[in-house]
Amino acid sequence: MTIAHKFKLPITTEETLKQFLRVAWGVTIPDKQICKNHTTPWRAFSDAYFARHPVTVWHGSRGFAGKSYTLAVLGLTEAATLGAAVNILGSSGAQSKRVLEHETNLWHYKHAPRDLLISDASSVTRLTNGAKIEALMASQASVRGPHPQRLLLDEIDEMDLSILEAAQGQPMEKNGIATQTVMSSTRQYADGTMQKILQRAGEQGWKIYEWCMEETKEPHGWLSQAQIDSKRAEVTEAMWRTEYELQEPSPESRAIQSEAVEKCFDKSLGVFEGNLNEYIEIENPVKGASYSHGADWARKNDWTIIPTIREDVRPRRVVAWERTGRLDWPVMITKLDKRIERYGGYAVHDGTGLGDVVDDYLKHPAEAFMMAGRARADLLSEYIAAIEKGELVYPFIQYAYNEHKYASVEDVYSSGEGHHLPDSISAGAFMWRASNSSGAVDPSVGHVDDFKSKWERV
Repeated sequence: MTIAHKFKLPITTEETLKQFLRVAWGVTIPDKQICKNHTTPWRAFSDAYFARHPVTVWHGSRGFAGKSYTLAVLGLTEAATLGAAVNILGSSGAQSKRVLEHETNLWHYKHAPRDLLISDASSVTRLTNGAKIEALMASQASVRGPHPQRLLLDEIDEMDLSILEAAQGQPMEKNGIATQTVMSSTRQYADGTMQKILQRAGEQGWKIYEWCMEETKEPHGWLSQAQIDSKRAEVTEAMWRTEYELQEPSPESRAIQSEAVEKCFDKSLGVFEGNLNEYIEIENPVKGASYSHGADWARKNDWTIIPTIREDVRPRRVVAWERTGRLDWPVMITKLDKRIERYGGYAVHDGTGLGDVVDDYLKHPAEAFMMAGRARADLLSEYIAAIEKGELVYPFIQYAYNEHKYASVEDVYSSGEGHHLPDSISAGAFMWRASNSSGAVDPSVGHVDDFKSKWERV
């Protein structure tokens, strides 16, 4: 079979493979090593395509390594030129489809071999050469059925290890096409799936390819310095070190810079213990001011915490805060309703596992946020970044101060059993999201979430 520009199959050399990518998809993969002990995206891509190692692990900077896009190009090229069956498994069904969407976009390139394309559905692409690319759901039932030659796993640090292990049984050689598995991710958890796979790679002899933003930066790559500088200003120190500079996460390291915590909790705004059922209010509602609220609900052994932020001042400041114990749902939820009635404004609360319980009791609409996966990590990172950039101040509340100062990276970012996210940090993160979602803030200060259109401000 001949594709465009008289490419003869099979492709047997790296130079021909590079030419095919440029002509068929309009893609050039960076191939310059900058950091000592790193590799290049091209080396990872080429070795996977030619199946030089049956299992490979890609460890790259979040967003800046281009891992998901590179996986998309790889899967599409394996299908188009090898006739391989390719399965894509992300940390969620949405992540799997995101990789498939990248592939769909590649078909629109002017020289793409669209004559190969039979169908391009939302989760399955079929080609005339017998190849099939399928995006799988992240479930045991989904990953135990098919047997493709090539398996691409994306964002495995957010993937349940048991699902990953079940998926590893998929690849089987067929029609002379060797099996090959890529497991790709940023590493953010000290005891997460990616950390376990990196350790296992050393034991099993799997090949590890590691690259960061330096390998994808202009002029040899696609990433601009402006993009790097912008993201550097947005994220926390802990996230930058582990997810962008690829340093190993330490469970003992502090989640928030100590000096930032000291500045955040301002004794000039008042000093309080934050005792159980102590209602703290440092400012009466001000006419013309705007406020938002967060709520983290007590379940078994933790606490209900409801903070309120004034968002029309810089830095934004917490003006009311309360910690209560495990009470009946109507009692806890009424406290949030009353706070909204007193100050007005928008609210975000923890909706994880609660179904419609809270919504059934709330008089005022509020966003129920699901604390899971990447959304959870992003919520917490945005809040911590705000503290480290001096965008938020609290009165000195001893209970909240202690939780913020001594929380470890693992306490905050691990959702696994045995780790407890401090309640005041969780509640503060909901409050910060509400403040950025209310539509009342300067857009240059924080993002305005799409959710704001669903509710009118009280």
